[in-house]
Amino acid sequence: MEHQSNCHERPTSDSDSKKVGLIAGSGRYPLLVARYLKQNGYQVYCLGVRDQMDPKVLEYCHQSLMMGFGQFGKAVRFLSRNKVSVATMAGGINKRLLYQPGFLWKHFPDWYTLRLFASHFLFRKKDNKNDSLLLTSVNAFERKGIRLVPATDFVPELLVDRGFLTTTVPTSPQWQDIVCGWKISREIGRLDIGQTVTVKDRVVVAIEALEGTDACIRRSGSLCPEGGFTAIKIAKPNQDMRFDVPSFGLQTLQNIAESGGKVLAMEAGKTIFIDKQDVIDYANKHGIAIVIIDDDDVRQHEVGSTK
Repeated sequence: MEHQSNCHERPTSDSDSKKVGLIAGSGRYPLLVARYLKQNGYQVYCLGVRDQMDPKVLEYCHQSLMMGFGQFGKAVRFLSRNKVSVATMAGGINKRLLYQPGFLWKHFPDWYTLRLFASHFLFRKKDNKNDSLLLTSVNAFERKGIRLVPATDFVPELLVDRGFLTTTVPTSPQWQDIVCGWKISREIGRLDIGQTVTVKDRVVVAIEALEGTDACIRRSGSLCPEGGFTAIKIAKPNQDMRFDVPSFGLQTLQNIAESGGKVLAMEAGKTIFIDKQDVIDYANKHGIAIVIIDDDDVRQHEVGSTK
């Protein structure tokens, strides 16, 4: 059943080119995208992922529909009926829910979804890694004439540039932890395992898998109770900017501080930075260094390199 949001609807004379579908997962990112789109004259047709999306997103929507993980047929019919030809994804999807009791009951797949994902879940011809599932999700829309574009096409200012963001900067040993973790993070990204690695004294403390970034950081605190570890979170090689783009915000910094971490390194031009000033203020207060770097910076800090 379609949910009509209580927000004021824009006049129907707006052209179809100002209609955008928003597939909204968890976190503040979908809220920021929806707010930007509405403020810039777009009609937002929101597909909220059940049990993931913040209800505040609906305040910025022209129309909305709540959908389960397995209801792509319902989703594409909603967008097609409203003549929406461009859509974007924003926010996380908790993959752990796939393994929770009662998952199928709450997110019962429709026939369109069953046909699309049969190779993944029924015939096992395709794997169930993040990129594989998300590419099939993209195809679910594009085969029906709905083009998916990166959310950062609308809000490019959320992508963070290279540089030091805090008054605290990494020490020489911490730079070596960054170099170590950067290479491993890139490799686990290539294997589509996760994006985050934590390192202390060039020893890997934890690697993100199904649990997600915040749980990986908290686990690092339990494994390294003396603290002082470095967290590295970067994009996959050939990152598809339409989905699963690395991001961080205040919650990530709070987890790092509470777990004893001292450095966060992320990738320039491929990282979404949410609530920037709040994050920087919090990091400065707790003596955490935030650096936004690229492959050249890593090469310059490798042991034995000439700068």
